[in-house]
Amino acid sequence: MARLDTIPLSERKMMIELDCSGFEGRTPFVTPKPLSERRISLISTAALNLRDDAVYQRGATDYRVIPGDVDPGEVVMTHSSVNFDRTGFQADLNVCFPIERLHELADDGVIGSVADFHFTVSGAAHPSDLAGSARAMARTMKADGVDTVLLVPI
Repeated sequence: MARLDTIPLSERKMMIELDCSGFEGRTPFVTPKPLSERRISLISTAALNLRDDAVYQRGATDYRVIPGDVDPGEVVMTHSSVNFDRTGFQADLNVCFPIERLHELADDGVIGSVADFHFTVSGAAHPSDLAGSARAMARTMKADGVDTVLLVPI
């Protein structure tokens, strides 16, 4: 993992000054279903894609779709930052995209089902620049019957 004190000064300054949105209150605005009835999709900021997909470019604000039945060996990481530590991903995809763990939870009846589609974006993009991608992902999840999203920030 990159340490803040080892990152070049210009990037360190940008990271320290990055505006991170917060959430007021912790009261859910809906009554949730039991976990055993939920259909779950993943969104990871690890800039993952399938081997045949276009790679992420610096400043990318688009997203990639990862099928729910993906072979983990077909998922690659194209995060562009030299400060990004890939060793966890290289050892186990589930560190940044826990698709196999979701399937295990569904098989054990802990969750209702695993969505047909999951998503990744580049964590290097500012969240406000991802609004269009977020809307498109939400439309796909809604059509797939997803009612719970597991966000995996990397």
